[in-house]
Amino acid sequence: MTQEELDALMSGAADDMDALDDEGLEETADTLADDLAAAGVENNDQPVDDAPEGYSEETAHHWPLPATDENKMVHQLDDVTKESEEKASEIFDIIETISGDLMDKEENLNAIASVLNSNNELFSTLHEKFPDVEAFKTQLEKNEDALAQVNEITEVLQNSGDSIMSVMDIMQYQDIHRQKIERVINVMRALSRYMNTLFEGKIDDEKRVSSAQHIAGDTHNDVASTEDIEALLEQFGQ
Repeated sequence: MTQEELDALMSGAADDMDALDDEGLEETADTLADDLAAAGVENNDQPVDDAPEGYSEETAHHWPLPATDENKMVHQLDDVTKESEEKASEIFDIIETISGDLMDKEENLNAIASVLNSNNELFSTLHEKFPDVEAFKTQLEKNEDALAQVNEITEVLQNSGDSIMSVMDIMQYQDIHRQKIERVINVMRALSRYMNTLFEGKIDDEKRVSSAQHIAGDTHNDVASTEDIEALLEQFGQ
C-alpha cells in the first residue's frame, strides 16, 4: 500500500479512491489484510499468536516481560510482602495453639504422676507389711511402670515445646526478610520518582506537536516496514 492510498483510506477521500482502478483496489485490499495479519488480527477479527519470531520457552529469558499486573516488579514485591506476612501470622497462630496444647497436656501428666506417686507409696507400704500378698507387689510394679511412662511422655512434651520455641525464633527472620524487601521497594520507588523528575517537561504531552515522520536531510522518505521493526526488536532481544 502506498502512502497516498493509505492517506486516502484514513481521510475518507472518496474522489481519490474512485480514481483507483479495480486492480489497484484489489492490491490495496490484499495489502491491508497483510497489515492486519501482521498486527495480530485475522479476517474473523480473532487475535492470533502475537509471540515474536523466535520466541519459545527456551528463549523466553531473552525477551522482556509485558508490563502487566503479573509482571510489574513493585506490584509483585508488594504482593510477596503482604502474602508472606499473612502466612507468617497464620503459622504463628498455629504454633501458639500447639504450644498451648502441649502445656495443658504436660499439666495433666503431672497430675497423673502425682496420683501414681501416691499409689506407689501406698502399695510400697502394704507390700512391706504384707510381703506374702502378691497383689500388693503386682500393683506396685504396675504403678512404677506407669509412672516411668508418664515421666517419659512428659520429657517428650517438654522437648517438643522447646522445639516449637526454636521454630518461633526462626520465624522471626521472616519479618527481617520482609523488611529487606520493603527497603528494596522503597529504593525502586525513589529511583522511579527521580527518573520521572528528570524527564519532566514544561509542556503537557497532550499539547505537544506530533513528531514529524520525514525531516529535511533524511536519506529517504520511506516509513520503516513491519519487517524492519521486527528485525530491530529481534536485535535488541539478543
